[in-house]
Formats: sequence, structure tokens, C-alpha cells
Amino acid sequence: MSAQRQELVRRLAAPDITARKGQAPVVCLTAYTAPMAELLDEACDLLLVGDSVGMVVHGLPNTVGVTLEMMILHGQAVMRGSKRAMVVVDLPFGSYEGSPEMAYANAARVMKETGCQAVKVEAGPTVTANIDYLVKRGIPVMGHVGLRPQSVMVDGGFKAKGRTEEERARILDEARATAAAGAFAVVVEGVAEGLARQITETIEVPTIGIGASAGCDGQILVTDDMLGLFDWTPKFVRRYADLRGEIARAVASYADDVRNRRFPGPAEIYFAKTA
Repeated sequence: MSAQRQELVRRLAAPDITARKGQAPVVCLTAYTAPMAELLDEACDLLLVGDSVGMVVHGLPNTVGVTLEMMILHGQAVMRGSKRAMVVVDLPFGSYEGSPEMAYANAARVMKETGCQAVKVEAGPTVTANIDYLVKRGIPVMGHVGLRPQSVMVDGGFKAKGRTEEERARILDEARATAAAGAFAVVVEGVAEGLARQITETIEVPTIGIGASAGCDGQILVTDDMLGLFDWTPKFVRRYADLRGEIARAVASYADDVRNRRFPGPAEIYFAKTA
């Protein structure tokens, strides 16, 4: 063993995130690949391998078609690329909503095969008991209330939630039940600002907002949206870069150099060794 031992970096875990409640904002972003995870790791407390990978990386129209195998593959990549941030992997549609036993088998598989620190599920009336079942068997769970992308077929699209009193009451109840079942944090997506603040003030675990409120205990965005990799972004996204434009300019420059035989040049080619 080397005399100079490199200090091991301890990953953040569920108790670290829960302890941020009312103390310090939790910084979260999505990650799907090892290189991106490496870039995000230092600045983020939590990296979510979201089922949004189906739309962002694989070109699917929504998240319904995402499989457990896809989530495991991308979860493995993000774990390889990161060292410090807590890594949470989404359980995809159809993998946890049935029996608690089914939810446990799939969640345990994800954690074993990726090494991630937790899984995330979209909460609902039939899911609370499954969250409780998972947590009691050693699987940390992050919940998700409000706009639930996996319910897009029922809702008829991606629509903001909590604008009526009935919806507000239902979502607040779901958030309370999710926290009570043992979730270490709850994502609050696409809800009216006042409701997000109410949820944050009501439950004892951190809320992670996306299209919700600055009053949440943390924030998350789809990294590709935030970096400007698409020609359209949702209302709640702030673009911090225009990588789509930068990539387009770089590719156009490369194509022009190739067509005019300026690439490769002397600096990019190999020469025979001289005696």
C-alpha cells in the first residue's frame, strides 16, 4: 500500500439530505452518463438518474416506455462518474405500483446492480404502503408529488397541478402520506407556488422543487434543459448556457474545415520516425 494514502470521499446519504431541512438548500440535477456525472458531482448534493432519460437521451415521447434495464444501465454510469453526490435512481412506470413485494424486488435489484443510495417513486394512493414497505426493509426512498410524468396518459399531458382547492388538498395529503411512510425527501413538481410552500412548511422532510417554489428546501432541473441543449424549455427552467448553439457552431466549423481540407492539419496527424 502506498505511503501516501488518498483520502476517501464519503458520499452523501439519505440522512445527510434529510438533515438539510430548514438548514441549507439541497442542490440537485439529473444525470444519465458518467462524463456528465463527473462534471456535476462537485457542485451537487444529489444526482437523480431520472426516468426523464427516456425523453432526453432515447427520444421517447414520455417516460412511460422506460424500462428497469435502462434505469440500471444509466444508474451504473452515473455511479462510475460521481464520487461525492448522493445518487438516486427512478423506479420506472410499472415497476413499483403493484404489490409491495414487487416494488421491493425491483428496488433491491436497482440498488444492488447500480450501487446507488436510494430510489425515487411517484407517490399516489396505492404507493404509500409500498414506500413504507421499502423503507422498513432498508431501501431509502424519495417521493414525488404534484405533476407526475408517469401519469401523463391519465392526465392527458404535462399539466401544472394544485390550481383548484380539490387538487391542492389531494396533493397536500399525498405529500403528508409520503413523508409519513418514511420518504427521506419529496420532489414537488409543477404545482402552484403557494401549495409548494405549504407542503414545505407542513412535512418534516426536505422538499425538492421543480416548477414549484423558491421556498422549497432544494431545487432540481433536468440538466440538459438548464444547459440549453434543446430548442425549447419549460416555463420553470432557467437556461444557464446555450450549449445547443455552441455545439451547432462547433459542428459547422468542423464540417467546413473537412470540406476545405483544413482538418486534419500537421498537429493532428502522425509522421514516420526519422532515423
